[in-house]
Amino acid sequence: MDFSATSTRLPDDVALISVSGEIDVYTAPALRERLIDAANDGATRLIVDLTRVDFMDSTALGVLVGALKRMRTNDGDLVLVCTAERLLRLFRITRLNELLPIVPDLPSARSWRAPDAFRKS
Repeated sequence: MDFSATSTRLPDDVALISVSGEIDVYTAPALRERLIDAANDGATRLIVDLTRVDFMDSTALGVLVGALKRMRTNDGDLVLVCTAERLLRLFRITRLNELLPIVPDLPSARSWRAPDAFRKS
């Protein structure tokens, strides 16, 4: 299975998790661990770059929602960077685009601020 997830610490307590390949039932646990580690290392914002992801299943969606809940519990944020229509369609079909902030590029993710509607989710 083609999968990798790398972490980079950015200024202002931001962690960038760059993911590539397929996120499915087999690889999602590795992504979960990477997200938990970044949160435990003090990141107040997680940026998950999905621009090199070819496939995601429901397990991957669950990992992302779990990470969002973990971050919000600690007054943090999680932002997804995604431009692939096949993935965006998955987020729309599941209505997770209403819960998970999705932006087209890293600069947008760095500057994104949660509106009250996202904070209450």
